[in-house]
Amino acid sequence: MPVEFLGIAATGDGSETTPRSTAAFDRDYTLRLARAHEDHGWDRVLFAYGAGSPEPAAAAAFLASHLDRLQILLAHRPNVSYPTFAAKTFATLDQISDGRLTVHFITGGSDHEQQREGDFLSKDERYERTREYIGIVKKAWTSREPFDHEGAHYRFNDFVSDVFPVQQPRPGVSFGGSSDAAYAAGGAEADVYCLWGEPLARTAEQIERVKEAARAAGRTDVPRIQVAFRPIIAPTEELAWEKAHRTVAAIKARRESGELVRRGRPLGAAAPENTGSQRLIEIAEAGERYDRALWTPTAAATGGAGNSNALVGTPETVAEALLDYYDLGVDILSARGYHLLDDAIDFGRHVIPIVREEVAKRDAAKAAAEAEHAERTERDRHQLIAVQA
Repeated sequence: MPVEFLGIAATGDGSETTPRSTAAFDRDYTLRLARAHEDHGWDRVLFAYGAGSPEPAAAAAFLASHLDRLQILLAHRPNVSYPTFAAKTFATLDQISDGRLTVHFITGGSDHEQQREGDFLSKDERYERTREYIGIVKKAWTSREPFDHEGAHYRFNDFVSDVFPVQQPRPGVSFGGSSDAAYAAGGAEADVYCLWGEPLARTAEQIERVKEAARAAGRTDVPRIQVAFRPIIAPTEELAWEKAHRTVAAIKARRESGELVRRGRPLGAAAPENTGSQRLIEIAEAGERYDRALWTPTAAATGGAGNSNALVGTPETVAEALLDYYDLGVDILSARGYHLLDDAIDFGRHVIPIVREEVAKRDAAKAAAEAEHAERTERDRHQLIAVQA
């Protein structure tokens, strides 16, 4: 199966290791970073969402109007707009980008962050709302006739949109989470299910949970799987590990100084509420190194904040580690370095080509094996017919 690479569409140049030197939305930096991804083999970039951050749909429209190939993953929280309005926004953006949009629906893992924009539902209620919201958006994208809706969270009559996506029947839907409620909602509605980088064995367990949830929802297909990492690469293993330790030292220094803020609070000021972050902390407490290259101190230093487990090593080592996940059934690989621009270029130049080449070899070998099996089956069938005759 093909492999895809997802980067980050940051609108400013800051990271956990470096304070931002641009405005929150810097047109030149946004475009420069996106072009670096487009020019170095990446498939799409994520426009993330934060309560006080630049509005991602507008930033994505700006990017789509300047670049021709790079695809867009747009993060959206259902609490910030009515689903019929959101469906029109997404359809318009799909028109602007000529069919390059996927929407990532975020339920919200922090009560404090949700309440900053007026959302006071409980976590389980938020998942229930997200599932209803996605269903409405899908119908608005595809229905040419007016329809009514009356659900637990939304009610309207006689809606029909006058703008539809370029993609038919609709754009893709992306979703993430590691709780039972997340698996149920995403297993039912998602085309892509997103996970944070965990050890291979635990990732395999999560993939199975997603498949079980899809089957429980009555689906005959299953979501594609995406896994996210923070790669730290260098020409030699020694240099990569030196870089990794410098990275953690910089994160800790910024955190201890109070500079590092996430969701309006100093990073690590409170224990995370979301299951995904709790899992990252648990994994970090159990050990620093897993499998071929997974390293957890970056996650520990941020208190399990989002995509934070690293893959450390030479480009060849990191590529092989990514291929281990591909062999589990992961076909969308999300990566974001700590120097956003330089790391996007380095990863694109030195890691992506290795992974693509090896995936092509695997796919060719699989196709050859399937052809051989089909030929052998047909030969056996003819021999059986001859014997019976």
